[in-house]
Amino acid sequence: MLKEFKNFILTGNVIDFAVAVILAGAVGLVVNGFVNDIIMPIVGHFAGGMDFADLKIVLAAAVPESEGVAAKAENAIRWGAWINSIINLIIVGFVMFIMVKAYNKSKKPVEEAPAAPAGPTQEELLVEIRDLLGKK
Repeated sequence: MLKEFKNFILTGNVIDFAVAVILAGAVGLVVNGFVNDIIMPIVGHFAGGMDFADLKIVLAAAVPESEGVAAKAENAIRWGAWINSIINLIIVGFVMFIMVKAYNKSKKPVEEAPAAPAGPTQEELLVEIRDLLGKK
């Protein structure tokens, strides 16, 4: 059983998958940083200087204690953060589309094998057999 597990772990598919997961995490961090640090400030600027992450509907305000520490946290619907997530999804999807498109373009095109010459049809073979039998 240990040998089977070792063979399973050392196969190329598992190692390729592990590398893909690690790279996906790194690409995710880069794309999230790009969206949050570059794109969202630009969108916020053109939207009147607001930060979407701050947009919310407060259902219950926070209840502060005497020293400024909240005894009860604020309960709010953070719809601005949801908009940020949607914009993030669109940008991640676009980046992945560009990456896959570039990868597919860089691959060597697969040349199709030439089609085999078409043989005679069944009717042609039957006519040929009939003619041969008629000559006898």
